[in-house]
Amino acid sequence: MNNNFRKIGIFCSGGDSPGMNACIRAIVKTCQKHLIQPIGIYRGYEGLIDGDFKELKNEHIRNILGQGGTILKTARSKRFMTPEGRLKAYEQIKKHQLDGIIAIGGDGTAKGALTFSKEFSDIPIVACPGTIDNDLFGTDYTIGFDTAINTTMQAIDKIRDTAHSHDRLFFIEVMGRDAGLIALYTGIATGAEAILIPETLTNIDELVQIIKHRWETQKTSCIVVVAEGDDAGGAFEVAKKVQQKFNEYDTRVSVLGHIQRGGTPTCTDRINASLLGVHAVKALLEGKKNVMLGILENEISYTPFEYAVKEQKSQYVQLLETFQFLM
Repeated sequence: MNNNFRKIGIFCSGGDSPGMNACIRAIVKTCQKHLIQPIGIYRGYEGLIDGDFKELKNEHIRNILGQGGTILKTARSKRFMTPEGRLKAYEQIKKHQLDGIIAIGGDGTAKGALTFSKEFSDIPIVACPGTIDNDLFGTDYTIGFDTAINTTMQAIDKIRDTAHSHDRLFFIEVMGRDAGLIALYTGIATGAEAILIPETLTNIDELVQIIKHRWETQKTSCIVVVAEGDDAGGAFEVAKKVQQKFNEYDTRVSVLGHIQRGGTPTCTDRINASLLGVHAVKALLEGKKNVMLGILENEISYTPFEYAVKEQKSQYVQLLETFQFLM
């Protein structure tokens, strides 16, 4: 184990996800155990470029375990996509004498870290998967996914109460610009009649037949879960196309939006985030770099950045097959 680490930088990037604070807390505490200064980098890659650094102490992480969002703030950085921006980030790292970096975020965070590591190989970087989309390869679940699907499931359950009471067809749009796992999980969990996701092509005629069959079998309410990145154009556009072909139902559209990102993290997200945070520090001390940590079959895993963002999860096939039997 490398004892030469004196300072480790920590930042969150991309969309926030419940459990990020639990991960930050675990990293800080683990650094302290190894007499390493944990340096918080505010606003992700933007703060890395600007040198927005602060040593994190116990008072900064007190009572954050159950808080949603991230105390380090987060941002998407166009400047970091340029060689000039990445050079400035490198200069800030050297200026503040950071010995390694732990990034918490999704696929964009991993892609940024991959590019940076190729240009400046002397700075070891590891990443913890923090995204509600659960779309990173090399981990069963990402930080925030469990909270997001439970929040979404509860919202859809409430909407189904109204759908049933008023004999309505609801198109419910959930987050998932490029990935449909939130829609798949919550659609199955709430008994949706149809689930539309970016990974499959949507056939409006087939969807109309499903809805029409429900109507003909005296089912007077219906739920269609639509991932925002579905190729048919989102919930409002799908509802419009369906109504043009079949308008027997009183139809409504509900976009759940950013309520899916916030809120108190579940027990699962707190535990997973804590595990990943502790092992992220240990990974750096063991000489690992350019890897995303994950949890596969209850074991810590290490996936090179280039595979974490390119490979597709096998869950899609299994869940789609499962849903076919439940329709």
